[in-house]
Amino acid sequence: MNALAKVPVTVVTGFLGSGKTTLIRHLITNANGKKLAVLVNEFGSEGVDGEILKSCADANCPAENIVELANGCICCTVADDFIPAMEQLLSRRVKPDHILIETSGLALPKPLLKAFDWPEIRSRITVDGVIALADAEAVAAGRFAPDPAALEAQRADENVDHETPLSEVFEDQIACADIVLLTKADLAGTEGLEAAKAVIAAEMQRRVPMLPVVDGAVDARVILGLEAAAEDDLAARPSHHDGEEEHEHNDFASVVVELPEVGDLDALVASIQGLAREQNVLRAKGYIAVAGKPMRLLLQSVGERVRHQFDMPWDARPRQSKLLLIGEHDDIDEAAIRAGLGV
Repeated sequence: MNALAKVPVTVVTGFLGSGKTTLIRHLITNANGKKLAVLVNEFGSEGVDGEILKSCADANCPAENIVELANGCICCTVADDFIPAMEQLLSRRVKPDHILIETSGLALPKPLLKAFDWPEIRSRITVDGVIALADAEAVAAGRFAPDPAALEAQRADENVDHETPLSEVFEDQIACADIVLLTKADLAGTEGLEAAKAVIAAEMQRRVPMLPVVDGAVDARVILGLEAAAEDDLAARPSHHDGEEEHEHNDFASVVVELPEVGDLDALVASIQGLAREQNVLRAKGYIAVAGKPMRLLLQSVGERVRHQFDMPWDARPRQSKLLLIGEHDDIDEAAIRAGLGV
């Protein structure tokens, strides 16, 4: 009976730009009557995803049920951030039926699962399941998984880095999943989806479902209510970091850039694409004030692929353009990035 009283939690993990926020927006608006709460963890001091989710809050998931933790990985700051945030959500006057956790794109899920054994919360919540999102188009192109044959051929060269932080994060997220969602399925196409499935299957230690998804549209009944109790199943979820007390994210860095009102949107998109090529910017996201437009523009990019849409009126909010850009630590050159954006 105690297990039945626990609030189920779904951990949504996935690489940078895989579509986690888009998925959670869809779940909020298609919750089948469930009262939801959301914990959003972002990399960088400027939260964007939390604001995106609050813009679609409704009676089943009001804005006060969306808690944002920025500038820190919750799996590394359990006592200071994660536990208090979960206690905050559980103390709501109307207790949520289900809690969604959107991890940062750099988070390793297994250390987070271990946190569910903390005395303060272990009798009150359970991990219903871990959902890993993978950008099918990118995975099919081999961007996030190493080529084992190529690595074997390179072992003779001691100067070659055999394992990048990006591929390690990707592999740990896949290994911890109960379901893998292959996002951007429309961009990948049939052959791309099959190629992505083959890459991911090679990383799996156990068979889990893989589902193609476009724009986060998946029936909530498919991914909520798995009853996986993942916190009790850690041995089946191997990690590159098993046995380590903590992991570092010093391989990545972020830059926040404030921009004037944008008159030429195409030029801004071209600048961001140029930064992806020339400065190895992995991810950019933020809001843009476009001259002559009353609506706020949401802009997000993964590498050179830039997407944008007007999401809501500015109303009383200050018309301020702000971008968060993320890259590997050794590649981030803030001055070059600002110059590339013309500020």
